[in-house]
Amino acid sequence: QVQLVESGGGLVQAGGSLRLSCAASGRTLRGYTLGWFRQAPGKEREFVSAIRWNRWTGTVETFYADSVKGRFTISGENAKNTVYLQMNSAKPEDTADYYCAAGVFPSTAVENPAPYDYWGQGTQVTVSS
Repeated sequence: QVQLVESGGGLVQAGGSLRLSCAASGRTLRGYTLGWFRQAPGKEREFVSAIRWNRWTGTVETFYADSVKGRFTISGENAKNTVYLQMNSAKPEDTADYYCAAGVFPSTAVENPAPYDYWGQGTQVTVSS
Protein backbone atom coordinates (compact mmCIF):
# COMPACT_ATOMS: atom_id res chain seq x y z
CA GLN A 1 0.00 0.00 0.00
CA VAL A 2 1.22 3.48 -0.89
CA GLN A 3 -0.12 6.67 0.63
CA LEU A 4 0.35 9.89 -1.29
CA VAL A 5 0.02 13.39 0.11
CA GLU A 6 0.24 16.45 -2.11
CA SER A 7 1.18 19.92 -0.93
CA GLY A 8 2.31 23.25 -2.31
CA GLY A 9 -0.81 24.36 -4.11
CA GLY A 10 -2.08 27.89 -3.87
CA LEU A 11 -2.63 31.11 -5.74
CA VAL A 12 -0.04 32.42 -8.17
CA GLN A 13 -0.09 35.16 -10.75
CA ALA A 14 0.29 34.39 -14.41
CA GLY A 15 3.97 34.07 -15.22
CA GLY A 16 4.80 33.07 -11.69
CA SER A 17 6.07 29.82 -10.21
CA LEU A 18 4.85 27.21 -7.80
CA ARG A 19 6.31 23.92 -6.60
CA LEU A 20 4.06 21.01 -5.78
CA SER A 21 5.23 18.14 -3.64
CA CYS A 22 4.00 14.58 -3.39
CA ALA A 23 5.18 12.64 -0.37
CA ALA A 24 4.81 8.90 -0.56
CA SER A 25 4.79 6.53 2.36
CA GLY A 26 4.48 2.81 2.62
CA ARG A 27 6.84 1.79 -0.15
CA THR A 28 10.00 2.93 -1.79
CA LEU A 29 9.43 4.70 -5.08
CA ARG A 30 11.93 2.57 -6.98
CA GLY A 31 10.13 0.70 -9.67
CA TYR A 32 7.11 2.97 -9.50
CA THR A 33 5.82 5.47 -11.97
CA LEU A 34 4.77 8.66 -10.23
CA GLY A 35 2.45 10.85 -12.21
CA TRP A 36 0.85 14.25 -11.85
CA PHE A 37 -2.64 14.73 -13.23
CA ARG A 38 -4.92 17.74 -13.05
CA GLN A 39 -8.60 18.36 -13.27
CA ALA A 40 -10.17 21.73 -13.90
CA PRO A 41 -13.82 22.42 -13.06
CA GLY A 42 -16.09 20.84 -15.65
CA LYS A 43 -13.22 19.10 -17.40
CA GLU A 44 -11.82 15.60 -17.41
CA ARG A 45 -8.71 14.66 -15.54
CA GLU A 46 -5.66 15.11 -17.74
CA PHE A 47 -2.07 13.99 -17.62
CA VAL A 48 0.56 16.56 -16.71
CA SER A 49 3.84 14.79 -16.08
CA ALA A 50 5.36 11.57 -14.82
CA ILE A 51 8.64 10.18 -13.58
CA ARG A 52 9.74 6.61 -13.46
CA TRP A 53 12.70 5.01 -11.69
CA ASN A 54 14.08 1.81 -13.12
CA ARG A 55 14.46 -0.44 -10.10
CA TRP A 56 17.30 -2.36 -11.72
CA THR A 57 19.41 0.32 -13.33
CA GLY A 58 18.45 3.35 -11.29
CA THR A 59 17.85 5.35 -14.45
CA VAL A 60 15.08 7.91 -14.48
CA GLU A 61 12.63 8.70 -17.23
CA THR A 62 10.46 11.79 -17.32
CA PHE A 63 7.36 12.50 -19.36
CA TYR A 64 5.41 15.70 -20.02
CA ALA A 65 2.18 16.74 -21.62
CA ASP A 66 2.73 19.06 -24.56
CA SER A 67 0.84 21.81 -22.76
CA VAL A 68 3.43 22.00 -19.97
CA LYS A 69 6.61 20.97 -21.75
CA GLY A 70 9.29 23.57 -21.23
CA ARG A 71 7.44 25.16 -18.31
CA PHE A 72 7.05 22.37 -15.76
CA THR A 73 9.77 20.12 -14.39
CA ILE A 74 9.23 16.89 -12.53
CA SER A 75 11.87 15.57 -10.17
CA GLY A 76 12.15 13.29 -7.22
CA GLU A 77 14.16 12.44 -4.18
CA ASN A 78 14.24 8.73 -3.54
CA ALA A 79 15.70 9.22 -0.09
CA LYS A 80 12.69 11.31 0.89
CA ASN A 81 10.19 9.32 -1.17
CA THR A 82 9.03 12.62 -2.59
CA VAL A 83 8.25 13.84 -6.07
CA TYR A 84 8.12 17.49 -7.05
CA LEU A 85 6.45 19.38 -9.84
CA GLN A 86 8.06 22.73 -10.46
CA MET A 87 5.62 24.96 -12.30
CA ASN A 88 7.15 27.95 -14.04
CA SER A 89 5.61 30.51 -16.37
CA ALA A 90 2.21 29.59 -15.00
CA LYS A 91 -0.82 30.30 -17.15
CA PRO A 92 -4.48 30.75 -16.16
CA GLU A 93 -5.25 27.52 -18.00
CA ASP A 94 -3.04 25.69 -15.49
CA THR A 95 -5.72 26.35 -12.86
CA ALA A 96 -6.92 22.98 -11.59
CA ASP A 97 -6.78 20.46 -8.80
CA TYR A 98 -3.49 18.61 -9.11
CA TYR A 99 -3.27 14.96 -8.15
CA CYS A 100 -0.30 12.73 -7.57
CA ALA A 101 -0.60 9.09 -8.56
CA ALA A 102 1.60 6.02 -8.31
CA GLY A 103 1.64 2.69 -10.02
CA VAL A 104 3.78 -0.14 -11.26
CA PHE A 105 3.15 -0.99 -14.87
CA PRO A 106 5.37 -2.02 -17.72
CA SER A 107 3.98 0.07 -20.53
CA THR A 108 5.06 3.54 -21.45
CA ALA A 109 1.44 4.73 -21.48
CA VAL A 110 2.02 6.98 -18.51
CA GLU A 111 -0.63 9.41 -19.73
CA ASN A 112 -3.43 6.96 -19.04
CA PRO A 113 -4.69 7.26 -15.45
CA ALA A 114 -6.03 3.69 -15.40
CA PRO A 115 -2.79 1.86 -14.49
CA TYR A 116 -2.11 4.06 -11.50
CA ASP A 117 -3.15 2.23 -8.34
CA TYR A 118 -2.70 4.94 -5.76
CA TRP A 119 -3.91 8.53 -5.73
CA GLY A 120 -3.51 11.47 -3.43
CA GLN A 121 -6.30 13.79 -2.33
CA GLY A 122 -5.17 16.61 -4.56
CA THR A 123 -3.96 20.15 -4.11
CA GLN A 124 -5.56 23.19 -5.68
CA VAL A 125 -3.66 25.52 -7.97
CA THR A 126 -5.12 28.82 -9.09
CA VAL A 127 -3.34 31.01 -11.61
CA SER A 128 -4.69 34.53 -11.81
CA SER A 129 -4.45 36.58 -14.98
